[in-house]
Amino acid sequence: MKIVVIGGSGHIGSFLIPRLVRGGHEVINISRGSRASYADVPEWQQVRQVVADREQEDREGSFGARIAALGADVVVDLICFTLESATALVKSLRSDVGHLLHCGSIWRYGVSLKLPLTEGANSAAEPLDEYGIRKRDIARMLKEETATGGLPTTSIHPGHIVGPGWQPIGPLGNLDPGVWQTIASGQVLQVPGSGTESMHHVHADDVAQAFEKAIRKRDAAAGEDFNIVAPTALTVRGYVGIAASWFGQEPRMETVSWEEFRRNTTPESADISWAHLSRNHCMSINKARSMIGYAPAYEPEQAVRESVQWLVNNGQLQVPNLLP
Repeated sequence: MKIVVIGGSGHIGSFLIPRLVRGGHEVINISRGSRASYADVPEWQQVRQVVADREQEDREGSFGARIAALGADVVVDLICFTLESATALVKSLRSDVGHLLHCGSIWRYGVSLKLPLTEGANSAAEPLDEYGIRKRDIARMLKEETATGGLPTTSIHPGHIVGPGWQPIGPLGNLDPGVWQTIASGQVLQVPGSGTESMHHVHADDVAQAFEKAIRKRDAAAGEDFNIVAPTALTVRGYVGIAASWFGQEPRMETVSWEEFRRNTTPESADISWAHLSRNHCMSINKARSMIGYAPAYEPEQAVRESVQWLVNNGQLQVPNLLP
């Protein structure tokens, strides 16, 4: 098949595009610039690269038609963030493409009400921020589009994506490198709340696997939405303990109120921590397992460790080497 991937040079595409090439597909990557992918593998030499500024072309009303003109059997959209952009693309592809796959987010769910969170159930409150609201609205639109006989669509909703090449969401639910330094040195880490709040990570290659399998099983995936995460979620307390073991340390934690935590960290880090931990997300992947054969290869701690090891190896995180 001819497959167009919009935004294929990012986290997910760096693993998805090589998978598609190995599967024998003709692949076109649409990106805004010439940034190299996170995974330097020979399959990229077989990929046609097309440069496009989606935001500008959306304003001009030309982006959807440009994608349709490529004559793809499948379009994978990894970088759509507004309902307007998603709707315009659907209208342009409706009569020309056999399957549109959209990358959503587990932040389409708000605060957890019943765990694990499952698709289509009232197990979470409504999303809390503009990003989550937009992802929820896009997923609803796509589901309705297919249900009413329009374009076959599928939405994939990853958890907190990790892998080599970028900073993972850390044990406090933020991106502060100082958290890793505190854990690695055996110092006491201040933990806001109870320490039982959970986060659900996923390796970028497992997300790529889900897209690949949804493409392969279009009849099962059409009109559906899937949570795509690791088999298990990490609590703050468990995450700190696992991370400490990587450096030969015992976990040392002190639970504090959110007010005290905010006094002792930057506003940005505190806000990011609250955004992740207040949701307390733990997702079910039963639907993806049963309908498209999703089989994640990474537990969350394995995926995070790979990210941390890459950061250490590339001089982007100043901590001791991880133990074997």
